[in-house]
Amino acid sequence: MKLLRILILFIVFQVSAQQGGMWIPSMLEGRNEKEMQSLGMKMTAAEIYNINNSSLKDAIVHFNGGCTSELISSRALLLTNHHCGYGAIQSHSSLQNDYLNDGFWAMTDAEELPNPGMIATLIVRIDDVTNKAFEGTNDSMSEQQKLAKISQNLEKVQKEVEKEAWQDVFVRSIYHGNQYLLYVTEVFKDVRLVGAPPSSIGKFGSDTDNWMWPRHTGDFALFRIYASKDNKPASYSKDNVPYIPKHFLPVSLDGVAEGDFTMVFGFPGRTNEYLPAIAVDQIANKFNPARIEVRDAALKIVDSYMRKDQQIKIQYASKYASVANHWKKWIGESQGIQKSGAVEIKKELEGKFQQLVNEKGLQNKYGGLLSEFDRLYKEAENVTFANDYWSEVVNRNVELLSASVMIYQLEQVYEKKGEQAFVEAREKLLNRLQGFYKNYNATVDKAVFERLIEIYANNIPREFLSKSLGNNQFNKLTNDIYQKTKLTSLAGATELLTGSAAEVVKKINKDKGYQFGKELTADYYNNINPKYIKITEQIAAVQKVYMKALLELFPDERIFPDANSTLRITYGQVRGYQPRDAVYYMPVSYLDGIMEKYIPNDYEFEVPLKLRELYKTKDFGKYAENGKVPVAFIGTNHTTGGNSGSPALDAYGNLIGLNFDRVWEGTMSDLHYDPSISRNIMVDIRYVLFIVDKYAGATRLIDEMKLVHPKKK
Repeated sequence: MKLLRILILFIVFQVSAQQGGMWIPSMLEGRNEKEMQSLGMKMTAAEIYNINNSSLKDAIVHFNGGCTSELISSRALLLTNHHCGYGAIQSHSSLQNDYLNDGFWAMTDAEELPNPGMIATLIVRIDDVTNKAFEGTNDSMSEQQKLAKISQNLEKVQKEVEKEAWQDVFVRSIYHGNQYLLYVTEVFKDVRLVGAPPSSIGKFGSDTDNWMWPRHTGDFALFRIYASKDNKPASYSKDNVPYIPKHFLPVSLDGVAEGDFTMVFGFPGRTNEYLPAIAVDQIANKFNPARIEVRDAALKIVDSYMRKDQQIKIQYASKYASVANHWKKWIGESQGIQKSGAVEIKKELEGKFQQLVNEKGLQNKYGGLLSEFDRLYKEAENVTFANDYWSEVVNRNVELLSASVMIYQLEQVYEKKGEQAFVEAREKLLNRLQGFYKNYNATVDKAVFERLIEIYANNIPREFLSKSLGNNQFNKLTNDIYQKTKLTSLAGATELLTGSAAEVVKKINKDKGYQFGKELTADYYNNINPKYIKITEQIAAVQKVYMKALLELFPDERIFPDANSTLRITYGQVRGYQPRDAVYYMPVSYLDGIMEKYIPNDYEFEVPLKLRELYKTKDFGKYAENGKVPVAFIGTNHTTGGNSGSPALDAYGNLIGLNFDRVWEGTMSDLHYDPSISRNIMVDIRYVLFIVDKYAGATRLIDEMKLVHPKKK
């Protein structure tokens, strides 16, 4: 028994020491490269990132600013998640052509559907510009003075950088402002929908299975990047041709086994791994529960209408999924923080930190950081609650109020910049409202309004409560607004926004819905937001010094930079896990599990007839393993939002899967990575190929790909 415990501790230590982290691909040489190779990787760092020769990074694409995608053919076939392409699929859908329900497959290039406004971004190179960023700064400056000088320096750097005329450039800080990286990019603006399975495959399990394992979701969609005839980024044109990439990913047919090396390459959105214990405790036990309550109420109401009306289901499908995603994530995150003992672990680190500060005589430099954190986070609590309630209720989940926020911002443009600026801003707003009202239902929104305004009024700290919410007559308030406002339709909103700037301002300020939304929004911008910004800036300044101190005091630790939507590598292995006593999850799920979950006519667990027939006849083609079709697998890769659609690569850089989720028990990995339960979930690429080939019959797409058998080398 003692020997078994020692072995388990050794395994956990090895996983912790060698996995977790989101690493800059241009900085892999050395320790990271050796770790990756010790886990089974057969490549070098130069094969992953290289600016002189083609490398893996040339196949990794930032998809529409939010997800990741990858090039999988010489004709720029682009693979990402179904949920990343969901908005585009929805925009092409109607009751007559319901691509969400039925799927979509372009059988020729000519049938591929353009998506106005969609972009695909490739990274050309990454330069460290830290020294240039800090030129002319010194410790005698205030934080504001330093930031102003850094901003000035970076503006100069971006103007002087060597790049081609069609390329773009941006700079991001890492390690909380202690280091700066410059990214040269190519942004492609002609991205077309090529194929998507029906939601019964691409969203199988829907919200019930979201963040869960075992998972059986074929969460993928296919797009294509088009370019000008000289292979440069170009806006949509019928004359554009498929882009010719520097590199595309070969597709492995060999599958995965427990212990196999895995690497996820993508654009993780945001993590906060180095927050102090008090901040993590607030998130888990105060702020998450408040946000969960708001979204739980909204989701229940919207779901009740979606189940009764197909038109409402189409209108709200994408919005519902977006709201539900974080709602469920926050629940798992709070539970994971408690289960993993994250707060206690951070307190232990802080104890060691303070000990080292004292031992090294650095009290004047770093001695007061932890007490300053404690003071600031306590001071920030009420205004953070107010900020979260306004963001969740007014700005996101009550759509009439969201519209009022947009109109309030238009009114502010007129007051601050005048008539011409107003006219330009109004045109943009009217275009935006076209899409907004296409997916709007006043009956649904009214029900959401009444419930969420009650939650808002009862829970926002009293010092931030708007005057109109003092009488608690929420039903009367709701009926009064929705009977009299014109903001419940595109025609009504357009009427309010028609005329000169002065006429528009007069009309909107007589509208009941806008009056109420304006009051809450003005209170936010005049009272809540300034205080929230001030305290968060103070916290950020302390966090920057704390991050610098951690790097200085723990030079031998694996301290990776927090995610910030820039290109990252995370590596690990295919591994099952034990979420609780006497339960062990195997790392691979199969098509059999889809049939076990199948519920006829259920919007979450329906299975298309053709897929049932393929299963019944065992018509699996070359995509089966021991007579079973793999659907998904899990690994120890450290991922977060933004990694959706990221390629899962094998030891040789071949595509083996498509990242799309994390297990619920490990969703706290944005704040604290625990190797014993943190697992990312990936669609097995063989399931993707099986659906494209055997289910959709889109063999032309299979023919584009380079299929390989790396394990037969």
